[in-house]
Amino acid sequence: MIAALAIAASLAASTPTAAAPTLSDTAHAIAVGRLEQARLMISRMVADGASGPAVDRLIADLDFAAGRYAEARARYQQLLLARPKDSYLCEHAGIAAFHLGDVAGASRLIDCATAAPDASWRAWNARGAIADMTSDWATADEAFAHAAALAPSQAEVLNNRGWSLLMRGNWKDAEALFEQAAAAHPNSRRVTNNLELARAALASDLPQRRPGESDRDWAARLNDTGVASEILGDKTKAVAAFTQALEASGSWYERAANNLKAAERGE
Repeated sequence: MIAALAIAASLAASTPTAAAPTLSDTAHAIAVGRLEQARLMISRMVADGASGPAVDRLIADLDFAAGRYAEARARYQQLLLARPKDSYLCEHAGIAAFHLGDVAGASRLIDCATAAPDASWRAWNARGAIADMTSDWATADEAFAHAAALAPSQAEVLNNRGWSLLMRGNWKDAEALFEQAAAAHPNSRRVTNNLELARAALASDLPQRRPGESDRDWAARLNDTGVASEILGDKTKAVAAFTQALEASGSWYERAANNLKAAERGE
């Protein structure tokens, strides 16, 4: 019995304990989307007494990756008090602000991020998206050009550049960019919808209903096609699209109704 206990104690003593998580390992887990693992790693580090700006940044990054933008922005802004010119903190705080609808706050923070010589494509992409909000096309073009130079095959940049051109009525070039974005990210619903919208604006007929598509979604896409046709000056197609949107909605679709009235008046 004594010998058995001695062997058990010896085995217990020789069994290695799990290595404590490191900052770099945790950052990598966040970067590749293993968010629950990252949360547990951060919890263990904090339980082991880790603290300070490096840990606070990991927590902010985890909030950001999980889409908790209000919490992420608050944490990044706290970190910025000590490092107000940190491009990484400015970029992430700015993108979080943009997601929260604070365009003015996002603009200030993204300007801070893009002022750095090592600004990322995400920072430039965000600057372009912010410029689109105010129809500042020159700034948008410059920002998206920077983003494309850094990440030429990034679907998000291609899609946003396409949307910027679409907003100006340049449907043909927008279509080409959406096609590139769709090739880079074929499973993106947003890219697919934008590509179809651009194609519908350039086509002579209205887009077809998708299998299983709801009345409301079908009506919304027809309405978007009507808006696109109006921009191109095709009043006949615009009226047809808005009218079909009303018929497809199954209820009085106010947005399409207003667009139809405006199109019929030639506004």
